[in-house]
Amino acid sequence: MRVFHADRFSLNLPAGARFPGAKYAMLRRRLLDKGIIEDAMLVPSPSASADDIAVAHDPAYVDAIRAGTIGARDMRRIGFPWSVHIWERAAATMGGAVAAANAALEDGVSGQLAGGAHHAHFSFGAGYCVFNDFAIAALTLLGAGRVRRIAIVDLDVHQGDGNAAILKDRDDVFVFSMHGARNFPFRKEKSTLDVELPDGVEDADYLRTLAELLPAVWAFGPDLILYQAGVDPLKEDRLGRMALTHQGLIERDRMVLDGAKKRGVPVSIGIGGGYADPIEASVEAYANTWRVALT
Repeated sequence: MRVFHADRFSLNLPAGARFPGAKYAMLRRRLLDKGIIEDAMLVPSPSASADDIAVAHDPAYVDAIRAGTIGARDMRRIGFPWSVHIWERAAATMGGAVAAANAALEDGVSGQLAGGAHHAHFSFGAGYCVFNDFAIAALTLLGAGRVRRIAIVDLDVHQGDGNAAILKDRDDVFVFSMHGARNFPFRKEKSTLDVELPDGVEDADYLRTLAELLPAVWAFGPDLILYQAGVDPLKEDRLGRMALTHQGLIERDRMVLDGAKKRGVPVSIGIGGGYADPIEASVEAYANTWRVALT
């Protein structure tokens, strides 16, 4: 398995920033320290070009991020102040998503210790998402003829509104989002299949709902699954409003990854949201996803 990472590019966020940017490097260290992955499996994420990113985004928006001409109001919508570090990190994450998707087709499973930027739309970013890695990966591989059909399985606690908006007119992409009904974004987009869950949902109800709905993904017959394995349904997450345990998230990951393996469908993983306090709880949940992927 190849595991891509982009934490060589720091987000360089100001002191006191709400986004826990250090979690990516913490995850890589934890995976190595616990022997979950070996150093030889790690591959630096290649940087995407502006043209690569524009497969799913307005070129004018891409250029504004790259050049730093984007307005302060637009950056507030994303949640970061602009810096060259934002462009460098986003470009590497987008390139890593494409590389991981291609690697999954060859190896059966791959992924990136980043990604899941599902709130980025065609011409704007939002919710800590600058560009949309899964939309870029899907459109790049479909355009190259690498696959005929792709499914996005988005289990972040927040709806993948950017995925839905960018990919809404395509019959070769199935977007499944299972998320909190009352959580961000407060204006939802229409995915192929949306499932809204109440605040405080616990393991049993969550897993029962997922088991009932995953067959729709398998019935689509995807050649590749892009799995947004967000860990913000964890009860310790300060933005999640759900109440899953670590074991519940492990069972969730098994349901998706074992189901795909059983059907011979490759999977590329993006780690998605994670805002626990302390952040180590999110890092542990991310590490568990990779434990499951390697079994």
